Amino acid sequence: MTSRLPGFYRLPLRQRQDVLAENVGFSISDRAALASETPLELPQADLMIENVVGVFSLPYGVAVNFLVNGRDYLVPMVTEEPSIVAAASHAARLVRDGGGIEAEADPALMTGQIHVIDLPDAEAAATRVKRSAPRLVEVARALQPRMTARGCGAREITATVLPDGTLLVHLTADVGDAMGANAVNTLVEGMASHVVDVTGGTPNIRIVSNLADRRLARARARVPEALLRTRERAGGDVARRIVRACDLATHSPHRAATHNKGIMNGIDSVALATGQDWRAIEAGAHAFAARGGTYQPLATWRYDDGCLCGRIEIPLAVGTVGARIGSSPRAGLSLRMLGVAGARELAAVMAAVGLAQNLAALRALADEGIQQGHMALHRRTGEHPRPTPPTS
Repeated sequence: MTSRLPGFYRLPLRQRQDVLAENVGFSISDRAALASETPLELPQADLMIENVVGVFSLPYGVAVNFLVNGRDYLVPMVTEEPSIVAAASHAARLVRDGGGIEAEADPALMTGQIHVIDLPDAEAAATRVKRSAPRLVEVARALQPRMTARGCGAREITATVLPDGTLLVHLTADVGDAMGANAVNTLVEGMASHVVDVTGGTPNIRIVSNLADRRLARARARVPEALLRTRERAGGDVARRIVRACDLATHSPHRAATHNKGIMNGIDSVALATGQDWRAIEAGAHAFAARGGTYQPLATWRYDDGCLCGRIEIPLAVGTVGARIGSSPRAGLSLRMLGVAGARELAAVMAAVGLAQNLAALRALADEGIQQGHMALHRRTGEHPRPTPPTS
């Protein structure tokens, strides 16, 4: 399988489907599912959320050219925004010619919080949690025997005294290939009474944290300056302008917000295609960007010895198993298209997509501006007749 498909975007729609299916090795039924205009049946949708009255569709595209850790990936992306898929594919081509993207992800450690209130002495309660931590971890592991049997489950318990005199207990668990929110929520709700037995007081909220800062994904890329050359500018000039734009994002939260939005254009699109909780990913990414007190760019670039060097680090709580993914036939198809072995590989690929998306945006900004290509693709939406609204 190769992700290098020259001229893929020029092919007619049905031919793109054929090329993709052949390249990935989809079966006839997979090919039919890919081409289906009703990927989610109403009865299934009615089971997923409440008060269902219909199904809302979004375009499903594929980004090409991705070479991550020496392996080709065809990347499914779901988005309504023109230019995202094209930009990711173009940037992936630039990075591919420079050797591709290196990426990795941490083990799937997620944190749940148990807030304990009405404590006469929070400091003493925190000390008791510290002393009881090994026993509490074993109790937590016993609450989820199947997860523990898979080598996952509870790992540690810590406690912090808050300024208002309450206690915040953090329970960290390895959730394996799952997104993990439901598993951690179940765990902290089950552990609340055991924690209160140690601390006294009253349990307040018990919930997962979407700041998955123990579950980071990273990606790196080097692009020789010659590959950045445009009709108007030399490659070194483009590289230096990209670095200056990135520096601006470190000084201006207004710029950093747009810088990071561009990154999330790519990551969210893959998250939607693969059935992830993209809202949790967004919340965690932006909280991580502000962890130092000032909102910062998630991806940074520097110019080194004739190469533009980029790096991204971002929390990504994603999964390849679970009811959420199983309820969406298209999500399963997307994961088979990617061919990832588990959640950590998926997170690594998503970080690579985010870095490529950032490169594409910065390269455009450093040269002709973002609107020239973006609006050209926007105008395509006006080439097709609008559906006639129903009349009463």
